[in-house]
Amino acid sequence: MTDTKHEADVAFIKALAELLRENDLTELQVKREYGEEDSLNVRVSRMTQAAAAPVQVAVPAAAPAPAVAPAAAPVATETPAAQEDPANHPGAVTSPMVGTVYMQPEPGAPAFISVGASVSEGDTLLIVEAMKTMNHIHAPKSGSIKRILVGDGDAVEFGTPLVIIE
Repeated sequence: MTDTKHEADVAFIKALAELLRENDLTELQVKREYGEEDSLNVRVSRMTQAAAAPVQVAVPAAAPAPAVAPAAAPVATETPAAQEDPANHPGAVTSPMVGTVYMQPEPGAPAFISVGASVSEGDTLLIVEAMKTMNHIHAPKSGSIKRILVGDGDAVEFGTPLVIIE
C-alpha cells in the first residue's frame, strides 16, 4: 500500500510539473490531504530565462575566447525582445490576479471582444476566474482592440498582458 501511495504521489508531482510547463508558470504549490494526520505538501518551481542566463555565461568561462561571443548574442537578442514585450506597451491591459481566462460570459456565447472591435472605458474585456470567483476585467480606457494576447481557458499569472487597446 505504501508503494502504491508513493507511486501515486510521484505521478501527481510529475503531473504538476507538466502543468507548470504547459501553462508557462514559474511556481505551483499544492497541499494534498489524505486524512487528519496524513498530507502531502508539494511546491514545484522552475527557473526563469533571466535567471538561467548567468548560469550559461558562467559555464563557458573556462574558455575565455568563446565566452565573449555567446555572451554578446543573448544581450543583443534580449534588447529587441524587451522592446517588443506586450507588457511594455502603453495600451496593455494586464491580469490583476492568477487565474483562468474566459473570453465569453458562458460557453457557447459570443466573445466579449475581438481584434479591431471598439471598446469604451469600463466595458468587460474578459473574465479571469480565481478560486471559483469570476472577475470581470474592464477596459481602463476607450479605444480599439489591437491584440488579444491570451486564449479562452489559458492560465495567467499576476501581471500577464491580456489585451492591447489603442
